[in-house]
Amino acid sequence: MRKVLSILLFIGVLACAEKVIEPPKDLIGEEKMTDILYDLALLNSIKSTNIQILEKHQIELMPYLFEKYDIDSIQFTESDLYYASVPLTYETIYKNVEARLESRIQEINAERERKKDSTDQARKAVKDSLLKVDSNKAPKSVAPLKK
Repeated sequence: MRKVLSILLFIGVLACAEKVIEPPKDLIGEEKMTDILYDLALLNSIKSTNIQILEKHQIELMPYLFEKYDIDSIQFTESDLYYASVPLTYETIYKNVEARLESRIQEINAERERKKDSTDQARKAVKDSLLKVDSNKAPKSVAPLKK
């Protein structure tokens, strides 16, 4: 039984290493594919949260990406299909996209925190200066009214 499992495992490993699809002649490089998928993720998130931004700037997702990266839909589709047939490479590409997105989220959160802190400091400074002005105008003591 062990020999049968070993043989099946060996055949499975060979089958996974076999190229299912040959790389297209105009294959998009891994780094460029990562950039494209990163931008696609950002644009899709904009589309799902605030589509008016895309409409205002007249941006259609895929035509925009094709023009930006100087590729066409066939080249993108064939490259994506090829990378999908090489799971370890495809996983690496998507892990890189995910890492970049996480990094961007941290940058945005840090910037929000800096803005919040500076706004809080500005409010406190205004409040302190208003209290100082009010305390300067207030009379030191009020004399009792005479009848």
